This record gives sequence, C-alpha cells and structure tokens, in this order.
Amino acid sequence: MDSIKIFAPATIANVSCGFDILGLCLDTVGDEMVIKKTKEKGVTISKIIGQTLPLEAKKNVAGVAALALLEKIDSDFGFDIEIYKNIKPGSGIGSSAASAAGAVFGINALLGEPFTTKELVSFAMEGEKLASGSAHADNVAPALLGGFTLVRSYEPSLEVIKINSPKELYATVIHPQIEVKTADSRSVLKQQVTLKLAVKQMGNLGGLISGLFTEDYNLISNSLHDEIVEPYRSILIPGFEEVKQECIKAGALGSGISGSGPSIFALSKGEATAKKVAESMSNVYKNIGIDFDVHISKINQKGIKILS
Repeated sequence: MDSIKIFAPATIANVSCGFDILGLCLDTVGDEMVIKKTKEKGVTISKIIGQTLPLEAKKNVAGVAALALLEKIDSDFGFDIEIYKNIKPGSGIGSSAASAAGAVFGINALLGEPFTTKELVSFAMEGEKLASGSAHADNVAPALLGGFTLVRSYEPSLEVIKINSPKELYATVIHPQIEVKTADSRSVLKQQVTLKLAVKQMGNLGGLISGLFTEDYNLISNSLHDEIVEPYRSILIPGFEEVKQECIKAGALGSGISGSGPSIFALSKGEATAKKVAESMSNVYKNIGIDFDVHISKINQKGIKILS
C-alpha cells in the first residue's frame, strides 16, 4: 500500500468533569487526509484545503506528530500529507487533534502497523503540544481509539483506557462563530482548588464513568457537572448559561464546554432528543445575533476510519 485516505474525526474533550483526561469521538464531522509514500525520507505537507495553515512540517501539528513517529522507526521512505480541513481551528472540537492523530494513523498503516493504536497517542500528543503548549491526550486519544477515553495517567507513563459508550447516547455540539484562544481559556483557570470542590469533581467523574459502563442515563445526567473549570471559562462564551438552560428544557442529559470552547456540547438519549437540543441551542444564538455551526452525532466507536 503506497497511499491511504482517511476520515479524522472531531472530538469533545473534558466532557464536563474530566478536565484534560476525558474525551469522546464524534461521527458526523471531521477532516479527510491523504497520506502517500515518497522516495525522499522525511515528511512533507503538499496541500491544505479549507483553512490557511502552515505547510512546513515542523510548524504544522500533523507534520510534528508524523516526525515524532518517524524518530522511533527506521523507514526507507518518506511521506506526503494532504489535509482537507472541515474542522475549524479554535472551534473546541479537536481540529489540531484530528490532524495530528490522522497523520500518525495513516503513516503507521503504510508502515505495516509497527505501533499499536494506543502507542500512536503519544506521537499525536506532540502535535497538540505545538498547538496549545500542552501535550494533552484528551482529544487525540478518542480520535484514535473511538468512543470515550480516559487518560488515567500522563506520568510516569501514559495510560489510556477506552470507556464503554451506551448505544443510544448522542452528542449535539454548537460552535458560535467567536474566537476563544486556548491560552486565554487556560489563563482564567485557578491553579489551586479547595478540597471540597475536588471531592465533588471526583464524585462526578466516577459517577460518569460508572454511568457509561452501566448505561445508566440518570447517573450520566447527574454526573455531567464541572465544579472546577466551567465556572471560569464560561464567562468567555456569550449565551453560555442560556444555552445550558435550554438544553435541559429540550431533554438533554447535560451540557458543558467542549474542550477550551467556544463550542458547547450536550449529551442526550436518542437522536430525536439530540435534534430538539440542537434547535434549542440554535435559537439562543439566533436571538443573540451570533452565527454558528451545529452538529448532531452518535458516538463514533471506531475513531479514525480508512476511506480508501
């Protein structure tokens, strides 16, 4: 196999109570990438369609992730990457993660899969480090593994666990057309939290994981609360509190900030409810006068998909 075309999905990170450790994979929105073997060693990026991003490999998240992988294996050939961006950078649904994860997935496939999918996560994290200054895995892990993923540890070693996802669980995501820089969204966070808040957050995270495994939708709903991050980041997103209120009225299990924002996600039982939630979210931003994109998706259990 000399080339591969893939679908690199969007993702939701944090999922309310799992800051930097929990994420889920979407099915209906993502980038497409074409990766080809080249005679000359190294990595080139020959084409980016849809967004204006650097073509130089060392300045592009896909290139950085690919180079990190190639440092660990002796290849007789190089790789060229084409990226067709459908996920807007800065949207909060894993634009950089899709590119980084897609690059290492495609190259690994063309090499005959010398690395496991879980081993690819650490390479993709190097792309995230370029994008945000932090080598986090809560977007790249679900993009590669599919479903929900939990990063149990970063140090002393990376450990990622795939979490069960109920079949009727749907995600609705609205992306208001405003910019929230990751650096700004991190700068508003407190570096210390009280023991009381930490205990509540641990209870919510444990409850959410348990609810996912047991397919207990009431437990999932009761656990979708962020005590630590959302109270500070939400001030950067106009209409956030109203969106949350309307989601619940429409029947959502719960909602929160997707990644660092400005996108807002909601989880629902069943596609019909997810569509009602999308309508309610949309109405808020129509009334405010802010343009938006909205996506409805079941949970993508496979992650990155080979198209051809």
